[in-house]
Amino acid sequence: MSEAARESEGARASEGARASEGARANGVPSAQELLSRAAVTAFRLNGQFLSVADELARPAGLTSAWWQVLGAVLVEPLPVAGIARSMGITRQSVQRITDLLVERGLAEYTENPAHRRAKLLRVTDAGRRAVARIGPPHAEFAARLAGELGVEGLSDAVGALERLSEALDTLTGADRGGSGPSGAQGVSGGS
Repeated sequence: MSEAARESEGARASEGARASEGARANGVPSAQELLSRAAVTAFRLNGQFLSVADELARPAGLTSAWWQVLGAVLVEPLPVAGIARSMGITRQSVQRITDLLVERGLAEYTENPAHRRAKLLRVTDAGRRAVARIGPPHAEFAARLAGELGVEGLSDAVGALERLSEALDTLTGADRGGSGPSGAQGVSGGS
């Protein structure tokens, strides 16, 4: 990292620290407190989404994880590493799921013209039928959620989540294979 980039990064960090201190003095949560709340909310939301997804997927003979992996390859086949990157989880976790999907005939491995050893995962007709069975209850649940929040409110929530994810990618270097926030405390605010 260049000297100018380090100075710029340091200035931004100092500004953020001053903003956090000022916010706390005004009765507004600090940036650290907001980050902790965002993390706890995201963890809770993840659990809620997985629970709903499992309920929706169960009648089709799928789990939420199987549905997620099949969904990643509905449009085009992808290598396991590509699926893992798109989902934000480890390649090993995706590999276990893809092997089960192939074993059950819901997906298949195909040759990858770009890489001899990294096969592509492609959804089979049986896999497409299973995912299609989830469509009607998924649409019904989406309508109920939009009814609770309003379509505009749901759109705003999705936009905020997408912006938060993009900001975290930028700060942690996730898109560039970075190692994460250097010297940062845990997301819960503890040491």
